[in-house]
Amino acid sequence: QVQLVESGGGLVQAGGSLRLSCAASERTFSGYVMGWFRQAPGKEREFVAAISWSSGDRTYYADSVKGRFTISRDNAKNTVYLQMSSLKPEDTAVYYCAATPRGSLYGKDQYRYWGQGTQVTVSS
Repeated sequence: QVQLVESGGGLVQAGGSLRLSCAASERTFSGYVMGWFRQAPGKEREFVAAISWSSGDRTYYADSVKGRFTISRDNAKNTVYLQMSSLKPEDTAVYYCAATPRGSLYGKDQYRYWGQGTQVTVSS
């Protein structure tokens, strides 16, 4: 069982930045595709970004965040990050980290393990 713990959420003004972190308990972390999702009040959970397993040399973003958010991973620290810039009020949501072993970079329904989420609130 892989445990994922998100941190770094908070309140920020529109145009500001935040960096989310997700620490994984799995020693073979490098073998997992990692993703970020978010869920706003009254809306379904949506995909935000994903990073390939191993070196993390491939990334994939939702159109709504492309050019503003960057996903990265540090396998030595068992941690994946989501750097969020130029934040907008519509980015307000609970952000979740997810993991699946050796999955596809583009498979949004494949994730086996989920964190508890961290709240991001962007004020206008």
